[in-house]
Amino acid sequence: GDNGRAGEPVAGQDFLTPRPLPRPSPLTRNFWEGAKRGELLLQRCISCSSYVFYPRYLCPVCGANNLEWVRASGRGTVFTYTVAFRPTHPAFADLVPYVIAVVELEEGPKMTTNIVNVEPALVAIGMEVEATFEDVGDVALVNFRPVP
Repeated sequence: GDNGRAGEPVAGQDFLTPRPLPRPSPLTRNFWEGAKRGELLLQRCISCSSYVFYPRYLCPVCGANNLEWVRASGRGTVFTYTVAFRPTHPAFADLVPYVIAVVELEEGPKMTTNIVNVEPALVAIGMEVEATFEDVGDVALVNFRPVP
């Protein structure tokens, strides 16, 4: 339970607050296993060839239920972004400022992520980026960095 108000630290919380991490489910397990191996995996519809992200059971384009997992290029462009100057969670206090972005993948889908390895002021809409993987224990997070 959260005894504090939204956005405020809970009494007794300190800098050792663990980061909230994704919990793989049967539907998302392939995505997270791929990320752990340093691969960006997307679903692709066998019926209409559409690429799908976030993971689902049915194709959002044609409604078919025959989605397969394929390795994506890992490349995309910044579609939109914002810079967090205040942490969005107490565990992120030492990371500010950080960039929260939507990246449009080369394959078409958009993915919410972080842009890393660049000064936040240098991030721009249309910037070419590539996937990078941050191992955080049981899972690896998919972030993006500018293409060199």
